[in-house]
Amino acid sequence: MIRDAASGDRTGLQSVFERASLSNPGDRAALEAHPIALVFAPSDDPTSRCRVATDDRTGTIVGFVTTTRAGDVLELVDLFVDPACMRQGIARSLLDDVVDHARAAGVERIGVDGNPQARAFYEAVGFVVEATVLTEFGPGLRMGRSL
Repeated sequence: MIRDAASGDRTGLQSVFERASLSNPGDRAALEAHPIALVFAPSDDPTSRCRVATDDRTGTIVGFVTTTRAGDVLELVDLFVDPACMRQGIARSLLDDVVDHARAAGVERIGVDGNPQARAFYEAVGFVVEATVLTEFGPGLRMGRSL
């Protein structure tokens, strides 16, 4: 089930954020050296939106996505899935939810600065690499998807 994040979801969001972030061996050492980067900080941007995917049986948060809007572009800020639940279509479902929202809002494009390890996923769901960007922990990919 996908729903809007609620105020009581903070612990679940943090847990998924941390476990998913550390599950990527290429990022683990840098993140452990900078533990502040493992703290999920919800945006206070008024255009920010957070949607969570929950386990239908338990209600436990298994993934989430956050977006912000800048003009006619919906920016994908976070997309995380609990490592124990990866490869079950959760990230794709969350992204489909973002696309539906973007279309309903009249947005024509979604952008993301993605981790190079996530390139195959983003390309599989319609994003194309537009540039290389510098992130806090090294190079990333600027990717976009037209709607």
